[in-house]
Amino acid sequence: MATAPSADSAPAPARDAVARFRDAVEKRELAALDDLFTPDIRFYSPVKFQPFEGREMVVGLFGVLLRLFEDFRYVGSYEGAAQTSSDGSEAPSAVLLFRTTVSGKEIHGIDLLHFDEAGRIKEFTVMVRPQSAVQALGQAVYAGLVADGLVPPLAEEG
Repeated sequence: MATAPSADSAPAPARDAVARFRDAVEKRELAALDDLFTPDIRFYSPVKFQPFEGREMVVGLFGVLLRLFEDFRYVGSYEGAAQTSSDGSEAPSAVLLFRTTVSGKEIHGIDLLHFDEAGRIKEFTVMVRPQSAVQALGQAVYAGLVADGLVPPLAEEG
């Protein structure tokens, strides 16, 4: 049976990146996130099948998220290593547990971060519950992405 990795099992660059990421998100400092992401970062959302790809898109997505989240806070963390979705390689990883509210819906979630050798985030997966919160989050994020010009609006049926 595998044992859980200790908090010190992630390499120092990844541990430093976790602390910097948490600080930036909790202070809502969007500009501080830019250097934490690889140029080809992949962001796996709970409301979209295909990942958001590339630093510009992911930083733009975080701009929307930081505006939407009410009372966002991290409530726990785990560090270790895990297999990435993109290529199946094992990478230093962290899981950050969070709580927030969006459109009056309380959300419980986790952020799963995978790091490259330099400690930059190369893959980011978000999981949230309950389902009603996922739906509210999806609608609010989509509206924010359209408003910011990051995605086109859906074609209206005529």
